[in-house]
Amino acid sequence: MARSRSLKPGRPAYQQIADELRASIRSGELGDGDRLPSETELIETFGVARMTVRAALQVLQHEGLAVAEHGRGVFVRHRRPFRRRSVQRLSRAQWGSGRAMWEADTAEDRTVSATIEVTRERAADDIADRLRVPPGTDVVVRRRLHSVDGQPLQLSAAHLPAEIAVGTPIAEPDTGPGGTYARLEELGYPLEGFVEEVQARMPSPDEARLLALPTGVPVITIVRVAHTSDRPVEVNEIVVNSDLYVLEYQIRP
Repeated sequence: MARSRSLKPGRPAYQQIADELRASIRSGELGDGDRLPSETELIETFGVARMTVRAALQVLQHEGLAVAEHGRGVFVRHRRPFRRRSVQRLSRAQWGSGRAMWEADTAEDRTVSATIEVTRERAADDIADRLRVPPGTDVVVRRRLHSVDGQPLQLSAAHLPAEIAVGTPIAEPDTGPGGTYARLEELGYPLEGFVEEVQARMPSPDEARLLALPTGVPVITIVRVAHTSDRPVEVNEIVVNSDLYVLEYQIRP
């Protein structure tokens, strides 16, 4: 970054400095993992106070574009988005052949891992409403934290009526080849389709902690309902890191 850059009147200096650094990141001049100019370098470049420079760097950190490493400086945050291919992953050709849905999304050079917890609970009112069962009905809940290349990426909580899931592999951490949807079909619940609702919001403190989210990064929520020809059989509440997740849908006229 050139020295002795002049700032324009009328806009706070820290915002103008943040604008220039942001532009350098988005243009690729500063790539993933590159160190941003130091506080001293920015002070010399723009002729401002240290607190102004720190405020500019904090803007980029709050936007999720940069991370501070104690004693080393501020660096461009590594961002390699993960592409969720919704049509392929939910197709019968995927899970019906014994493959995990994540295999439709994952490039060969990326590693997916998950921690899984299975519990039996009473359905919250919104879950019961989507499953079309009375409030408080017992459900089996499969909670997962998915990571890609060691980066936490997605939280999910799949709710299935206990009358369907208890005593089957669906109530076990490892459901077997093809996962929950393959087991549902084996149990006599052939799936006819899925409905997904997608929204964006700020994360809860627990979500921010589990997904290792920088300050200011929102999440995308996906509520998916899987249904047979006559009833819903699963409600899956999914929360993903919006900064590292691309939702891909194929729409054919």
